[in-house]
Amino acid sequence: MMNLTFVNKSLLVGDEVAELVVIYAATLARSGGADTVRLMAYGAGGDEVQALLLLSRGTPVMAETSHTDKPEPDNRDIVSYMRQRVARTGATSFGLSLDPQPGSTSAFEDDYGYNFETTA
Repeated sequence: MMNLTFVNKSLLVGDEVAELVVIYAATLARSGGADTVRLMAYGAGGDEVQALLLLSRGTPVMAETSHTDKPEPDNRDIVSYMRQRVARTGATSFGLSLDPQPGSTSAFEDDYGYNFETTA
């Protein structure tokens, strides 16, 4: 699960939907477009909520890891929708995974091989 911070609100959603919201928001920002997405989430009080987000250029959105035992809210339909929309643009993500696989580049290593984890 991840905390999806949108403007000044934090919502707890599944990893896949959180990452897709950020990727889709970036895709829309690059194209100058806008769209709305409706998500099922847990609000600040822990209750299940439905959130309608407006994604457009300049909309601040961020996803961060969270540790919880709650089951992920069902967002299959909006995940499918965002995947289709991103695929139509041919957009790709340029970020590194925060959990790199063994032998892969660290999330804290830049394009020039400088590793921020080992440098203080």
